[in-house]
Amino acid sequence: MKLFLDTANVAQVAEIAAWGVLDGVTTNPSLVAKEAKDGTKNPLDAFKKTVLEMCKLVPCVSAQVTATDTEGMKKQGLEYARWHKNVVVKVPMTVEGLKAVKFFASKKIKTNVTLVFSAAQAMLAAKAGATIISPFIGRLDDQGEDGMSLIAEIMEIWQQYNFKTEVLVASTRHPRHIVDAARIGAHICTIPYDVFRKLPGHALTDNGLRKFQSDWGKVIGQ
Repeated sequence: MKLFLDTANVAQVAEIAAWGVLDGVTTNPSLVAKEAKDGTKNPLDAFKKTVLEMCKLVPCVSAQVTATDTEGMKKQGLEYARWHKNVVVKVPMTVEGLKAVKFFASKKIKTNVTLVFSAAQAMLAAKAGATIISPFIGRLDDQGEDGMSLIAEIMEIWQQYNFKTEVLVASTRHPRHIVDAARIGAHICTIPYDVFRKLPGHALTDNGLRKFQSDWGKVIGQ
């Protein structure tokens, strides 16, 4: 399973990429707004700068359009795609978004359809030609639903029809989400920085290492 980092912070991407396990990055307008601190007058210039810096570190960076109409999405997506070969145009799961995805597919521009909350939406996005779809499991959990059940449902459908579209598990909240997604067979998980930092850790690993070091120190002391 591919592991993506969900962030607009280049330093975080560089840190996790150095582990040798990072396959890509997802961004969205909310994350970009949170990190917009460099004083650049033109927000698009700041966004472009961030995306290009990330493209140097990972082979896949999802850059989300902010337009809500098809023509606006086309215009923004074409511009994003010109920035770098590693850019994937992120489009919302709406009828206007589906039209844009079909257009981008005809131009061989990669897309990530975001804000997917049902299997029906997932199928429509795949049929329109999406490269990636992003079901949001954490937000479903927040509403009292079982987000991971949606992933299982989507993967069952994918096995029946061999869709080429990759399923990206988004809105992950804890390490168990990532493990469960892998067991189900999802292609990608995108993970917040704080959750990603938790993945390598385990108390027994830390305790075992301390014991090894203590025992070796005794040997050296002798």
